[in-house]
Amino acid sequence: MLHIDTDSISKMQSRYQANFFNTVSGFKSANLIGTANQNGHTNLAIFNSVIHLGAKPPLLGFILRPTTVDRHTYENIKKTGYYTFNHVHESFIEKAHQTSAKYDRKTSEFEACGFEEEYFDRFHAPYVKESHIKLGLKFKEEHLITANDTILIIGKVLHAYLDEKLIAEDGSVDISSAGTVTISGLYEYLRTTKLKKFEYAKP
Repeated sequence: MLHIDTDSISKMQSRYQANFFNTVSGFKSANLIGTANQNGHTNLAIFNSVIHLGAKPPLLGFILRPTTVDRHTYENIKKTGYYTFNHVHESFIEKAHQTSAKYDRKTSEFEACGFEEEYFDRFHAPYVKESHIKLGLKFKEEHLITANDTILIIGKVLHAYLDEKLIAEDGSVDISSAGTVTISGLYEYLRTTKLKKFEYAKP
């Protein structure tokens, strides 16, 4: 078995190292984060770092890269306090990936990448109409990760929209049946297949 140590890592070419550590950690979520500024101009960007933080209250987080350049998603969240998570599905992975391109502030990725904005319940931030599972969140707090200057953004889920048939009797959501995809690294999208569901483990 190959052994990669700190000395090996220090000798890696920059892009090689980025690809290695973006994939070796395992599969990641695929979400489009929808925001709008105070004037209603929308922004849409793909993120592979959404994480579950708790269910009561329902909290989700995501990692934002250093703000050394304009981060339209971050700016909109801080100014309005609202944003949406929209699962990426097989039918539109190419368009979803395109939202990672560096569009200027005046360009909405909804229009540029071929997505339709959708609004519910007077919520300020736009949802992605094409997505099968959509969540509306309110910003709660942020934490600077000083090790690499990234930011953990934490939000509380206020709204969830999905087909009732995807929810099991115990409340579990069947994201595989919904067609939600997962990401390996930065550029590779994969289908998911349910293997087995276990009961709550006890000693």
